[in-house]
Amino acid sequence: MNTTRRNFIKKTGLAGMAGLSFPVAGMANSKISTMDNLKKERPKILFFDVNETLLDLTTMKESVGKALNGKSELLPLWFTTMLQYSLVATAGNHYEDFGEIGAATLMMVAANNNIKLSRDAAKEAISPILSLPPHPEVKDALGRLKEDGYRLVSITNSSNAAVEKQFTNAGLLDFFEERLSIEDLGKYKPHADTYNWAARKMGVKPGEAMLIAAHGWDVAGALWAGWRAAFISRPGQQQYPLAPSPEIAAADLKIISEKLIALEK
Repeated sequence: MNTTRRNFIKKTGLAGMAGLSFPVAGMANSKISTMDNLKKERPKILFFDVNETLLDLTTMKESVGKALNGKSELLPLWFTTMLQYSLVATAGNHYEDFGEIGAATLMMVAANNNIKLSRDAAKEAISPILSLPPHPEVKDALGRLKEDGYRLVSITNSSNAAVEKQFTNAGLLDFFEERLSIEDLGKYKPHADTYNWAARKMGVKPGEAMLIAAHGWDVAGALWAGWRAAFISRPGQQQYPLAPSPEIAAADLKIISEKLIALEK
């Protein structure tokens, strides 16, 4: 490496990309363990992501893994491919139902791994998403937040019909004032327009809204849109190290609810 390039790398902090270790996971975990930036004033509305944040995806993961001939190591690739193509649709100004994108991208992953999977079989594999149970602490935490005076609203990439079935089957309908689906906007999270639209619809300013989610990309999108945020570090989920830090990061919704309830009314 010549001297000019070496000096450039030192000055710009790109040493990690020049061959040294770059501990992304460690950075995210460090952020979780040291952070507690909760503001004193309460957010006016708590917006909740749904899948994985509130609902346990285990049964769907098992079904999808079976459709992929037991290759469970392909599940993360499918999830990221599904998110990628939802954003491709948004960038192309073309809306497709999230379930349809999920089935299509599952077929793509299967084909790239020499697994034969029809569209009907792909749809069947992801169908358990409509009957997922809530995580163990979710109902109690939501009940306590609502009893304490918080307004609760869900916001999801799933369709209106899908989230209604999900909440009905999971017993979560009564906790929420409103169920918002990006289907009504035609753009997927984490596009900034989705958060701006949700805040306007509920009559609050961005800074008066807080997103609670288990996905680093969702939390990052909300923060970049001027929202407040709390991150649930479900297994396998990490914050995005290049995004601002949310006010709370905790292992489950119970801990987050306790911190929010402790704020002065």
